[in-house]
Amino acid sequence: MKIAFLSTFYPFRGGIAQFNAALYRALEKQHKVKAFNFSLQYPSLLFPGKTQLVSPEDNADAIPSERTLNSISPRSFRKTAKAIEHFQPDVLIIGYWMPFMAPSLGYVAKRLAKKCKVVSIVHNAIPHEKSRLDKVLSHYFFQRSNRFVALSESVRKDILKNYPTVKVQTILHPSYDHFGSLIRREAALNQLQLDPSNQYLLFFGLIRDYKGLDTLLQALALLAPDIHLLIAGEVYGSFTLYQRIIQDHQLETRVHQFNAYIPDHEVHLYFSAAACCVLPYKSATQSGITAIAHHFNIPVVASNVGGLSEFIQHDKNGYLVTNCTPKKLAQTLNTGFTTGAFEQFSVALSQQQHATWEDFAHELLAFI
Repeated sequence: MKIAFLSTFYPFRGGIAQFNAALYRALEKQHKVKAFNFSLQYPSLLFPGKTQLVSPEDNADAIPSERTLNSISPRSFRKTAKAIEHFQPDVLIIGYWMPFMAPSLGYVAKRLAKKCKVVSIVHNAIPHEKSRLDKVLSHYFFQRSNRFVALSESVRKDILKNYPTVKVQTILHPSYDHFGSLIRREAALNQLQLDPSNQYLLFFGLIRDYKGLDTLLQALALLAPDIHLLIAGEVYGSFTLYQRIIQDHQLETRVHQFNAYIPDHEVHLYFSAAACCVLPYKSATQSGITAIAHHFNIPVVASNVGGLSEFIQHDKNGYLVTNCTPKKLAQTLNTGFTTGAFEQFSVALSQQQHATWEDFAHELLAFI
């Protein structure tokens, strides 16, 4: 089968590009796959981070792609559609994650629907941080395709709520497997220059308002002084609120900030150092962070929102916190440490069979 795959790929960085790279590698084992990529993803003025591109030390998977799509240039929409038509695929897979990309991806979807099957993998049907244009842009995209794959039941329900006649299949997000392996806790702490006499929680990934870092910092203030927090990820927006909480609760010596994009070859250090990964999200669909944590057999403590409960079995391989307040989160984390539950959850995760990218590709093609 000839498969065209339109989304973001190397040299762009981030979780969506990593997802697409892993799926591309699984698909190409049995099919002819060609990646079609962005030439411009976000205009610099609209991008909240430091850079959209990988750096040499990121060691990212350099997926070969045809970079034709400019998210704000209609001329490039037509150029991309023509390039995909020239490839003559049997199917076009589109990776969709936010309304800003709806005009470019929606145009190509409608045009190619006349030539081949089109299926869109939807990471988020409703954005975490909404704007007035979101509904209009999302409608444009979802009206131009009739077959979707959702990465959680939460996303599937979001799609069907607004577009009840479309075909939607849920295929859960696989575990990532390209970040290497765990190393000894002491070795990881030594490389991060951290005291091994303390216990460490991990908040990993982009720092954005909806991810609830403020809740976690307030919970940390209620925990024993030998429980510390690693914040590993780039800030999107302002860190002022979090810094104020750190200062107000005198947490300066207990919060260790690595506020930068974490390259792939360093990810294992943070998960090797941590007793658990904490996702106190205020809203969620699914999380690639859970997929990373489960690869390393590290338990996740998460707020019970969106689709997170589909990946975490409460009190078996992690904890879910309903109505996640600082007090409830602190109580849950304290239970994990005092009962030895985090070690038990790690053992359970190591014995659990995780879905592979080949499994995902097989289910995707069966749906198509």
